[in-house]
Amino acid sequence: MVRHKVAAQVEEAAAPMAAALGLELVDVVYVKEGGNWYLRLFIDREGGVTLDDCQAMSEKLDRWLDEVDPVPQSYHLEVSSPGLERPLKKPDDFRRFQGRMIQLSTFAPVEGRKKFTGLLVGAGEESVQLEIQGRQLVIPMEQVAAARLKAEF
Repeated sequence: MVRHKVAAQVEEAAAPMAAALGLELVDVVYVKEGGNWYLRLFIDREGGVTLDDCQAMSEKLDRWLDEVDPVPQSYHLEVSSPGLERPLKKPDDFRRFQGRMIQLSTFAPVEGRKKFTGLLVGAGEESVQLEIQGRQLVIPMEQVAAARLKAEF
């Protein structure tokens, strides 16, 4: 529960910082791996992010983290690109990446399945529309557990 609270508080503060730098805050994750805690921010922009973008965001956020101190234990701060298979979290993400292949999982089965790979052909506030093997499938947004771009080579 503390993990989600920390991630939500950092996300709320970091989103406007990212926007001020011309960046999009894609995701914030606070996780324990091995014996270490990691606070990871994923940023993006049209055309991709550079190392300088990551450094600028890290420096801006680091000042706020030192001032507010929302993380109860020691941690490592990481700022990076979400990668080729970036997560799709908000309805705007789905609209932005229409025409791309995605992988999507649902909380409950839709037509007997919970995992889908298909072409993202439509998105709104209420649903996501995929084309899978020439067939259209509409998935309610409230059923989307996770979605990410599928890298195509």
